[in-house]
Amino acid sequence: MSTSRRQFLTTSAALLAGASAGAGAALADVKPPSTTDDVIGANGTAGGTITDGTIVEASKLAGLDYSQKERSQLLRTIGDLLRDAQSHRGLTLANGAQPGVRFDPRLPGREFRAQSGGITLSAPSTAPLPATDADIAYAPLTQLSAWIKSGAISSQRLTALYLKRLREIGPRLNCVVTINGRRALETARQRDAELAAGNYRGPLHGIPYGLKDLLDTAGITTTWGAAPYKDRLPETDATVVSRLDEAGGVLVAKLSLGALALDDIWFGGKTLNPWNLREGSSGSSAGPGAAVAAGLVGFALGTETLGSIIAPSMRCGVTGLRPTFGRVSRHGAMALCWSLDKIGPMTRRIEDAALVLGVINGFDAKDAGSIDAAYEFDAGAAVRGARIGYAPAWFEGPGVTAIDRAALGAVKDAGMKLVEIDDFPPLPYAALLSVIFAESAAAFSELTLSGRDDLMRRQDDSGWPNTFRQSRFLSAVDLLQAERVRRLLMVAMDEKMKGLDALISPSFADPLLVATNYTGHPSLTLRAGMVKRPTRSNSDDPGPDPGADTPGPLFTEPHGITLWGPLFEEGRLANIGMALERRFDVWHLRPPVG
Repeated sequence: MSTSRRQFLTTSAALLAGASAGAGAALADVKPPSTTDDVIGANGTAGGTITDGTIVEASKLAGLDYSQKERSQLLRTIGDLLRDAQSHRGLTLANGAQPGVRFDPRLPGREFRAQSGGITLSAPSTAPLPATDADIAYAPLTQLSAWIKSGAISSQRLTALYLKRLREIGPRLNCVVTINGRRALETARQRDAELAAGNYRGPLHGIPYGLKDLLDTAGITTTWGAAPYKDRLPETDATVVSRLDEAGGVLVAKLSLGALALDDIWFGGKTLNPWNLREGSSGSSAGPGAAVAAGLVGFALGTETLGSIIAPSMRCGVTGLRPTFGRVSRHGAMALCWSLDKIGPMTRRIEDAALVLGVINGFDAKDAGSIDAAYEFDAGAAVRGARIGYAPAWFEGPGVTAIDRAALGAVKDAGMKLVEIDDFPPLPYAALLSVIFAESAAAFSELTLSGRDDLMRRQDDSGWPNTFRQSRFLSAVDLLQAERVRRLLMVAMDEKMKGLDALISPSFADPLLVATNYTGHPSLTLRAGMVKRPTRSNSDDPGPDPGADTPGPLFTEPHGITLWGPLFEEGRLANIGMALERRFDVWHLRPPVG
């Protein structure tokens, strides 16, 4: 590269701070280096002098074997290449600074049916208010909403009831990071006053809820579950928080997540499964899963990058609705993987999840991945005749339970048609993992380069610190090849979904969990039955694999099934799930925590 061109790039970097004021808040924390040389060093790399031996050893990491002549040529040029590639290290990029490329789950030429009509819920229940606080706490969201609207219970009483449970049961589950007590009660008082004045905001009016603690809340710490960030104090709310506030919700707690959205271990310890306090609640939406299952909140929001809604929903026995990629704004949410992160509701019933999704749905220009997609849900829509696809291979193997296989019968009993399909093509699905490794390492580059990753609680081989470090050795070429595999998978998924209303499988059927996260398709996990099993020793394994069990007493725990839907068809997916929920008839069973 010529000296003049290098000087231009260096000068452009220095000008970035001046341009950031008009480029959005994400660039506000960018601090440019004085020169590229100050960051990279005159020897051409940030890591030291490059020799022939360096290239020989580095080639081993890339799986290559260059000749002596080729290595000699590389020595003359690679310093400039790496010098330019690493020049970003002088910039301090906030976690919210988004990349210039964006993922879109929609294939060219595919049209999606126009949706209109909004949300139509079931007829309001006339059930009287129960006599006990526990019976109230475990009621589904739609029932809580009916009681508040009718005046059977005030938002203040309901909020105080959940705050009490959060304080008494929350510590036993280790699922609460911050209780928003005083502010929640004041908000509830305002909601009651609004209702008395005839200002009803909608079905979430006065309903207490919890948030996974990676969603920003103005003036309330948002810790990302990790020690290096435990004192983060956002100045603004995430978009989904603003939308819930506008809908009348009452935030009562920030709930735990595995540190930086990995498993169920945070800086405060392990979040536990309310059905069995000997095991974790799985991750990374560990706190929302445990809190909803234990009746500590009316509902909660979780997030998923690669199983973080599905896994705790399975283990804790709640409903997890993972929306189509791009449907729900992630502005104000911790970024882990820009092309995979999704925000969705975790509730006790499916209709509740469909209701909450309708509130947080909507385009947001602050999220580069946001998609303007209308949302329609009618609780009374018929599902008879719906076509549900499945591959027999998904229901075979040691990890599949009788409950999984019985779900196929429930599909038929509900008047829907089972359609046998072929399994997915034999693509190199493991290659896709490089996408999440590279994006997450970039999102937390500062943590690695500063050495503050030593503050993380998990320092084992699978923990983020080691993952971020090793991900810096990923080849950019291999990453782009993985994205090309992803495109092939998107085409395959599009073919699988043609003529079908949904797919059904065990929640961890290979390769559906990975495939649908990378293609952006929605999923709905619901409780399908109860099983007796020993404690699962691995918090990352919410499934039934006996190899993950430890000797000891048997515990009665929930087991779920997952539906996978076409892009932007969450309303239809919810209708299908509701029909199965009625036949399973186990959603109301409660864990033994109180």
